[in-house]
Amino acid sequence: MQTNWRIGSLFGIPLFLDPLWFVILGLATLNFGVAYQAWGTTLAWSAGAVMALLLFGSVLLHELGHSLVARSQGIRVNSITLFLFGGIASIEEESKTPGKAFQVAIAGPAVSVALFLFLRLLGDFLPYNSPASMMVGDLARINLVLALFNLIPGLPLDGGQVLKAALWQATGNRFKAVRLAAKAGQILGYGAIALGLAVDYFTGELVTGLWIALLGWFGIRNATNYDRVTVLQETLLNLVAGDTMTRDFRVVDANQTLRSFADSYLLDTTAPGVYFAESDGRYRGIVSIDDLRLVERSQWETLTVQSIVHPLTEIPTVTESTTLVEVINKLEKEQLARITVLSPAGAVAGVIDRGDIIRELAQKLNLRITETEIKRIKEEGSYPPGLQLGAIAKSITNS
Repeated sequence: MQTNWRIGSLFGIPLFLDPLWFVILGLATLNFGVAYQAWGTTLAWSAGAVMALLLFGSVLLHELGHSLVARSQGIRVNSITLFLFGGIASIEEESKTPGKAFQVAIAGPAVSVALFLFLRLLGDFLPYNSPASMMVGDLARINLVLALFNLIPGLPLDGGQVLKAALWQATGNRFKAVRLAAKAGQILGYGAIALGLAVDYFTGELVTGLWIALLGWFGIRNATNYDRVTVLQETLLNLVAGDTMTRDFRVVDANQTLRSFADSYLLDTTAPGVYFAESDGRYRGIVSIDDLRLVERSQWETLTVQSIVHPLTEIPTVTESTTLVEVINKLEKEQLARITVLSPAGAVAGVIDRGDIIRELAQKLNLRITETEIKRIKEEGSYPPGLQLGAIAKSITNS
């Protein structure tokens, strides 16, 4: 499994390098080094390496622009990572309004344009045609290209984020806006692949054509991910606890002795791990097997199940109408293995754990998740690596 390398932090934001970043760093050094050969071999390659690093410094400042504006809105920024296709800021949640989403989206290109203007001004103070002035001029143009390229209107580019904000403002529906902006990104991605193949075929520029096609593939993949996450978010909002809960529990007599309870249920390997006690036709609470083990066995003959019951008023519960987003957030915030679902009358209607949630989503979204995997999720209490519902549900709540 590929692991990013942490290289420090900037304004409290962790900075990471993807190992593939060194590939593009090498290619950039080669590109600039060849372009500067008129200056002599040593100076050319040294300048090439410096330009490659300054290029990624510009990318870093671009992503920092997004990050600082997001943080000014109270949004947590988990990291900035430099990788093969540039950089990406990991922003934890969506802005709360279209206007604020626009501010975060436009901040990166704005930083790149500001760098372009600053570098152009700096170049005017350097000796004409000197290596320094040429490097500054090249870096200025690169920042302008970086700004303009990122303003192409399709996700995952900044222009796609701007388009999303505009569509959100126009339609009043953030999910619809993301889907449309993602569709635009997919169309542009396929267009880039076609352009790359055309460049390769008609000009013979294999490297240039391949790079354009790779950018198109990257755009399609990430636009598709945006679309999938949006569909998942909408699904979570449309489902409630009553849709997802199971009755994978047993109801036991609160008045029976602990010995009777242990003999009747704990030796049954097919029994579920959740027990609710009832008496006089009413649920009294949940029975924890761990609490049973804390009681001296000599007392099992005299103490009843009621003695180890946790009343429904003291355990984490939700109602059948609680949204699945709220259920997931409660599971994560309180680090629960499962949660009890109550009917409008206050009786136990069911239980929900992470495996139950994944099973329901797999059915709704036609996800390829086997019962074996669901069983593992239930046992380990963790979502699959590619389906981190805790973070997704949190982002919906905070949006």
